[in-house]
Amino acid sequence: MVLTKEYRICMPMTVEEYRIGQLYMIARHSFEQSSNGEGVEVVANEQINDEKNGNGQFTEKRIHLSSHLPYWIQSLIPKIFYVTEKAWNYYPYTITEYTCSFIPKFSISIQTRYEDNNGSTENCLDLTPEELEGREVDFLDIAFDEIKPHHYKESEDPKLFKSEKSGRGPLVEGWRDNQKPIMCCYKVVHAKFEVWGLQTKVEDYVQAAIREILLLGHRQAFTWMDEWFNMTLEDVRAYEREMQAKTNMKVKTALEEAEKNQDGQDSKKSSQPPTPKSPKSPLGTPSSESKSWFSWS
Repeated sequence: MVLTKEYRICMPMTVEEYRIGQLYMIARHSFEQSSNGEGVEVVANEQINDEKNGNGQFTEKRIHLSSHLPYWIQSLIPKIFYVTEKAWNYYPYTITEYTCSFIPKFSISIQTRYEDNNGSTENCLDLTPEELEGREVDFLDIAFDEIKPHHYKESEDPKLFKSEKSGRGPLVEGWRDNQKPIMCCYKVVHAKFEVWGLQTKVEDYVQAAIREILLLGHRQAFTWMDEWFNMTLEDVRAYEREMQAKTNMKVKTALEEAEKNQDGQDSKKSSQPPTPKSPKSPLGTPSSESKSWFSWS
């Protein structure tokens, strides 16, 4: 059974303001989090048109994140590993999909809609009766939900931040009931991993990771407000292009270095005599020289 959660994240701004803040936050966050060959590499970013949803923006990204995974997942995948993200942004409605060529039975799909309210719409994304029955709603509070200690920064704490340009903040207990303006991101997340014995563990891990990312990203979008508040859509798109170019170069350079190091290790291994194997092994167990249980494609 696919694990389905609906996250509702309120923000002290309007839907139109959030559009700018979100684009700024993603571009800056991607650059800051990219290091040692890990991070977000932008493959495509182009305008699109859809009969139902109108004009929009399509992006395709490669998210390099091997060392950010728990060890029990790292043991199953190549060292140079990425997840593909494809997003169709018909703001205020977006569709995002995550897949991995090494793990074909793994996928995440996210539908998002943004509304100028405090999370009060019961079925914002028009889920079916069956989907509603299996849905779990999770309200995220950017000010008072705890984040992991290594992610905490005083300058990014909504309980302490006050915007000089908008006058908003700090956020206090009950802010979602009293704050004006306020908007809500409604995100329905379907996580699927159809591998017997690991399905529940992986799907639970994915949902927990998504929750942490959403919480951190939205805290940053608010506390970085004075950086983007006066930007137009054209301004933030130009900033996005600039940061994407810098991020791609940062990730590419580190990946090339990682591949060189990997090739050097493989050459050293191949020069050593192979370890004798038991004759007629019925299991065909891979030798220790195998890079991965999955083929590189």
